[in-house]
Amino acid sequence: MKLRDYMMGLGTGVVLGIVASQAATKINPNKPADLVLNNIKNSFKEEGPIDGSWIYMSPEPFQKEAIRFEVYKGGISRIKNGELEQFEFAADSKTGAVVDIAKV
Repeated sequence: MKLRDYMMGLGTGVVLGIVASQAATKINPNKPADLVLNNIKNSFKEEGPIDGSWIYMSPEPFQKEAIRFEVYKGGISRIKNGELEQFEFAADSKTGAVVDIAKV
């Protein structure tokens, strides 16, 4: 094997390693917060219209019993039977599944 061939292979490997490393750091394993909120809103809309909604765009640490994970926190409000109902929720940032919900 010639030195030139060895150096070309080494250079190609280094470049591919750098590109792969940068691509891996840009990949976000979390679902977009607005998509999570839309899914939750659609579930509430099955029972009737909603009045308002909000969600924090950055995941926060959450613990329930011995389980820890990152969640999006948000809320939904609606009018049901002439009364305002408000709910706060926590949804897993990776799957979008609601892990906690409470009527305020």
